Amino acid sequence: MDFSVHYCPCCTYGDTHTHTRYLTKGHGSRTILHCRRCDIYFSETFATPISGLKTPLSRIITILKARSEGMSLNATARTHNVSKKSVIDWERRLSGLKPTLMLYSLVHQFIHQEIEGDELYTKVNKNKPPSESQGWTIVLMERGSRFLWELHCGRKDQQLFEKALQCLAQVIEQTDNLSLLTDGERRYGNILFDICHDIIRNGKPGRPLKRLPKGVRVRIKNKGAKTKKGRPRQKYQSPIPEHPDTAHEVSNEEIHANHVEAFNASMRRRNATFRRKTNTYAKSRKSLQRTLDVFWLIHNFTRVHFTTKVVPAVKLGILKTRLSWPQILTMRYAV
Repeated sequence: MDFSVHYCPCCTYGDTHTHTRYLTKGHGSRTILHCRRCDIYFSETFATPISGLKTPLSRIITILKARSEGMSLNATARTHNVSKKSVIDWERRLSGLKPTLMLYSLVHQFIHQEIEGDELYTKVNKNKPPSESQGWTIVLMERGSRFLWELHCGRKDQQLFEKALQCLAQVIEQTDNLSLLTDGERRYGNILFDICHDIIRNGKPGRPLKRLPKGVRVRIKNKGAKTKKGRPRQKYQSPIPEHPDTAHEVSNEEIHANHVEAFNASMRRRNATFRRKTNTYAKSRKSLQRTLDVFWLIHNFTRVHFTTKVVPAVKLGILKTRLSWPQILTMRYAV
């Protein structure tokens, strides 16, 4: 990802040069660029999160950092003397970069990935029963790098799981060897099997067999020793059929979701909507998803993980160095 080249928004080529410079009130000097191919002029902040903003960039970064460290919306507005609407607008602009960075991440090829899946719950709008709440959040995290592939919220139903695992199906296409590990949730494997599977034709009469794609494994760790009917249950198992050419090399000690459970604890510290015993929960599902998108971006590309000592995107091989706040806020949205 080259930030030194300003691509033309019309022809998407980098054949541009500096035309003039102008002085802004709070952002210093800005550049007007000229494209030699299509002969148009555009600002270097065109289609970026800070396009049209008059607030100094340093102040925006300070406030967004406070929000990313667990400060609630009302507390941020009181402490930094800023309007809540402005903070929401800045977060909405920043969260709009998620499709761009997700697309950039899915371009890369990966040799091996171990992904842990789990759910996180919070209140939305009112104190409703968990079955009626829209605050269920699905987390799909790569174990070695701590990279978050999916962080999506909604009601705990079929549609929520399908949306999360459709993203995982795209990751499977870019990965040679992938293992999905869950803690007692069979629905992950069943829905993934419906979304992506291979049909194996062995020449025998009858309907061809369906199996997971080659190199994909699904393992669950059952929490209870028995089923609801009192039958004994296997502690570690594969709930769906796998490809016969897939190597079954997942030891029982590795079938857990401990890393994503630790991430859930971190989420409750850094996202005010997941606090317990407070009334700072999200007012709507859309607002909750906005904070999750900002958290996804900061966690993967900006914040250094305390265990790996690098940014998850760098550990996974997507980037060479982590992105700074000015780089993110001046990044252009995907067309």
